[in-house]
Amino acid sequence: MEAAGRRQQREELKRQKELERRIKEQAKLSATEQARLEVEAHENALEVLLSVHKQQSEPFDWGGFAAALPPHEPPRLARHETAALLRRAVSGAVPSVEEGKLTVEEARLFDEREHETACAEYEQEFAQWERMRSLARRVLAGEAHAYSEAVSEFSALSEIANLGSSISVTLIKAKLIECALKVNGRKSIPAEVKTLTASGKVSAKAMPKARFHEIYQDYVCGCVLRLARELFALLPLETVLVTATVDGTDPRTGRAAELPVLSVAIPRTIIARLDFERLDPSDSLRNFLHRGDVTASRKSGEFIPIVPLSAADVFPPQSARVDFTTVVAQVRQSRTELSAMLKSAMPQVSDQSESAIPPE
Repeated sequence: MEAAGRRQQREELKRQKELERRIKEQAKLSATEQARLEVEAHENALEVLLSVHKQQSEPFDWGGFAAALPPHEPPRLARHETAALLRRAVSGAVPSVEEGKLTVEEARLFDEREHETACAEYEQEFAQWERMRSLARRVLAGEAHAYSEAVSEFSALSEIANLGSSISVTLIKAKLIECALKVNGRKSIPAEVKTLTASGKVSAKAMPKARFHEIYQDYVCGCVLRLARELFALLPLETVLVTATVDGTDPRTGRAAELPVLSVAIPRTIIARLDFERLDPSDSLRNFLHRGDVTASRKSGEFIPIVPLSAADVFPPQSARVDFTTVVAQVRQSRTELSAMLKSAMPQVSDQSESAIPPE
């Protein structure tokens, strides 16, 4: 009996140790899963920052809104009254309350209430149609206030703002819009690099400065491209001029200031040819007129400020432009004047030549 008790105790201890081992393995597995999720979340956050340029809203069909037909006015129907009349004609009597059927008078009132509800909905739809048609026509005409209204109500720029940016838009002319993009880069980019070790634990190290600036550069350039794509999808523009600014230190004063670090003029014709799934946001700037490349000074670590592009850099003044027809007319006029000068000088030359011949 004592031996049997010892064997039973050993079995219980053995089972206890087995259960403890399984619990530890389960806890270890849970910790590994948590570590893996933490690393995946970190990598996904970086992917979101670096892929902001890949998305774009569907193009807005202002022409369709401008040509859309008005909603149909609801007809006055009497379906409940008709049903009540048919029931009365078939049954030959007025329905009782217990039957749950409407009398002709009740059915007529019910039809009237349905018509009033339909008319109220129609008035709302008609007002919305009239407003959108007016806005579409003003947008197609290049009205500045209409552009502002469209940007404030229908643009999909909230994602860029959620990523740590603010945007202001100014219409320069009907086909050119200027945007100021404020980017909080140091707060948007993670300060650490997280990886998963062989033992399933999270390894967190400070992000190297070179890697930080590389990510930040692609992020800012990606936001610039995304902003231009959204505005082209929304408005009938030819060119978008975007200037990105960051919080930094003014080298002239040593005080905190908002510094412009990148200014890009993006034409619709060029951006339409790019493959945003495979391009590098920083390298894509070579396709456009731009100033700055979102680089930092090796000495101070601060971003190098630039002088932003202006509308005059994108579209030079008309006085500086000379078309081919004007050049041809100027050349012809100069040729005529030169020919007249030569003809008037020819007799004098002949006279001087004759006087130079000695007599025989």
